[in-house]
Amino acid sequence: MDINQMIQKLKNREPSILGEEHFFKSAVLLPLVEVNQELHILFEVRSMNLRRQPGDICFPGGRIDEEDQTPMHCAVRETTEELGIKNTDIVDVFPLDYVVADMGRIIYPYVGRIKNPEEIVPNKDEVGEVFTIPLDYLLENEPDVYKVHFEVKPADDFPFDLIIGGENYQWQMRHMNEMFYQYDGRVVWGLTAKILYHFISLVKC
Repeated sequence: MDINQMIQKLKNREPSILGEEHFFKSAVLLPLVEVNQELHILFEVRSMNLRRQPGDICFPGGRIDEEDQTPMHCAVRETTEELGIKNTDIVDVFPLDYVVADMGRIIYPYVGRIKNPEEIVPNKDEVGEVFTIPLDYLLENEPDVYKVHFEVKPADDFPFDLIIGGENYQWQMRHMNEMFYQYDGRVVWGLTAKILYHFISLVKC
């Protein structure tokens, strides 16, 4: 291969996340609702019948399917399926920063407003219940933040003889902030809290 062939292959290429084709991709919606003329954020409690993370607090959302034209389409579709509302009930949908998470996941968050929250009928197969937190409360109260440490543990058959330092190689420990929002006995944490914190930060700017 000569240099001209190489340039042709690279010059019009759009960069992306390395290995993105193997990532698990999902989308979520941070739903804004009006309660007694006050803006709230709506949360779901995952059904206890679900295999993954039963009882956890989250935003509506799920895996991006082949029929989803865009991540936003997925976020809206999943919200309508989980909350029993129509596409037209969700307005003013805007993208937030996407999250590249551990275990090869990409989450595309959106914020949108649900016009008629009184018409919400949660899908009991997926949603145990829904609740809201006033936006003003979240603007006025910072989350509690705790450190999580991740250590590298190579498999027993790892080829230490191929790397400098061998078994004494100095692996880098990863540190992550884990945020917790508490309101009326509810605890929002994990990726949901991270997305919530990002949204609150944007609103405060």
